[in-house]
Amino acid sequence: MQKHNFSAGPCVLPKEVLQKASEALLDFDNGLSLIEISHRSKSFVDVMEQARALALELLGLEGKGYKALFLQGGASMQFLMAAQNLLENKAAYLNTGTWADKAIKEAKIYGDILEVASSKDKNYNYIPKGYDIPKDYDYFHCTSNNTIFGTQMKSFPKSPIPLICDMSSDIFSRSLDFSQFDLIYAGAQKNMGPAGTTLVVIKEDVLGKVSRQIPSMLDYKVHIDKGSMFNTPPVFAVYTSMLTLQWLKDLGGIKAIEKENDKKARLMYSEIDLNPLFKGFAAKEDRSDMNATFTLVNDDLKETFDTMWKEAGINGLNGHRSVGGYRASMYNALSLDSVKVLVEVMNELESKA
Repeated sequence: MQKHNFSAGPCVLPKEVLQKASEALLDFDNGLSLIEISHRSKSFVDVMEQARALALELLGLEGKGYKALFLQGGASMQFLMAAQNLLENKAAYLNTGTWADKAIKEAKIYGDILEVASSKDKNYNYIPKGYDIPKDYDYFHCTSNNTIFGTQMKSFPKSPIPLICDMSSDIFSRSLDFSQFDLIYAGAQKNMGPAGTTLVVIKEDVLGKVSRQIPSMLDYKVHIDKGSMFNTPPVFAVYTSMLTLQWLKDLGGIKAIEKENDKKARLMYSEIDLNPLFKGFAAKEDRSDMNATFTLVNDDLKETFDTMWKEAGINGLNGHRSVGGYRASMYNALSLDSVKVLVEVMNELESKA
């Protein structure tokens, strides 16, 4: 049976990417596996350079003063690194969910943090609006998509200070002016590749402005100078991310995938709104195109519904404990057909109820 993988991450990847990655595990360089060759070999250095170049190309940031890095430690490490490299005195943060809240916690180690706004009062089911960003702060940090709660920033404020964004769960999924951001970071395991590497895209001119001494392993400048090869990189995660970025480029880039993502989201939310058995969690104007969160109106139907979607080959639909219910994660590699299967199951439940 075909599996329809709605997992929030690690998540679905293109089948052709998985095929090529699996072949490389057996034979990547004249009979040697990808994971047993030297990371300093020309074969892998070429992979790293191509991955970094593809990231900048797809984001439209080539020749604009940005560098792309593939680092380790997940986006959680970037909560720390961003503050350590850029926070001298005080920074402003928008609190829109669990991961934004964790980023704030880490940043407080290095300076004063102002929460310009928060949606915690309603369990993060909306994106705050109408807040002011102070001009005398070191930077403004936001999270573009909130995986757990199913909300997404549909636009970004014009920031008078450097703009940092955690795009872990929606990078490469929609067209944006990425040059408005001074630092973008994203864990690979949503739209890019397997867990184990994190993409960091940084404008070089924001660096070198803090007075503290930064440990080498946590210094963006060191990683830039070493081409993401300061220490042994996660070779399989970087290689698979490179394959996924090439797959996206071959499809037509971000504009092409955005059209597919829009179709999936419209179909999913239409069913949630029209089917009286279900209720959406996130405020309609802030609904994520990547993660649709919803609950059953009548919990007595839970056992029946769970059996139905599992029998249909659907995987990873359970919601996060913070929200409950269900979460349909519709990342780039998830097909429209998979969304149709889920919608059909929801329709069938309605006919039985």
